[in-house]
Amino acid sequence: MYQLDKERFGRFVAALRREKGLTQKQLAQSLCISDKAVSKWETGASIPDTALLIPLAEQLGVTVTELLLCRRQERPDPMDAGQVEAVVQAAIRYADGPKRAYQVKDRWRVLYALSLLAGGAGIWANARFGWLSVQMLTLTLLGAIFGAYFCLFALVRLPAYYDENRISAVSDGIFRLNMVGVAFHNGNWPYVVRAGRAWSCAAAALTPLAFLWMNAALVGAARTAADYGVLAAALGGLFVPMYVAARRHDGAGR
Repeated sequence: MYQLDKERFGRFVAALRREKGLTQKQLAQSLCISDKAVSKWETGASIPDTALLIPLAEQLGVTVTELLLCRRQERPDPMDAGQVEAVVQAAIRYADGPKRAYQVKDRWRVLYALSLLAGGAGIWANARFGWLSVQMLTLTLLGAIFGAYFCLFALVRLPAYYDENRISAVSDGIFRLNMVGVAFHNGNWPYVVRAGRAWSCAAAALTPLAFLWMNAALVGAARTAADYGVLAAALGGLFVPMYVAARRHDGAGR
């Protein structure tokens, strides 16, 4: 079985980093990790989590195969280089790969579907009375979009390197979450996801109903102020609970 030589791997990473003209800090920032982690790799004290091998190889301008072999491939192998790369990347991505929310049975998928039905009914009611507004549609749509991520596609667990470093940003496809003063890890991530789910379902379901009531009960300047007040409060209602959840459970499971 092939065993990765930590010291050789570290020397190879250090050489590639210098070829690219990157400092340890710059490489670390591109990977959303601490520069201490990069230093540990280069000294042979540790090796990256498998989830980091693909972005690390991309940053250093080599294939994952070359990174694992700790050398550039100069002669053709029996397999085409593209085939080797595809096999290695597939192994990294899917061997004990991260689970998504839709792969776990829970109540949130049902609640999300019900919130969409309630929101659709509320929009129809507003349209019937001629009370549709950009603010209402924007907030309802945001709830539906964030709900799709948090209730269906969010990571159930973060990669292991989040537990080993203090990382304030989560990058998952098109989803980006960055909170200054917060370190995400598997101790607080479930609570952050739960806060996102609760807000998303509430925003999708209750926003049209809130605007329906305001249109019926308020007029003039009070009605306009209420529109923007609800929008501001709702947007704050997404990030504040997530921030509080992350900070409150910062020491959990570490």
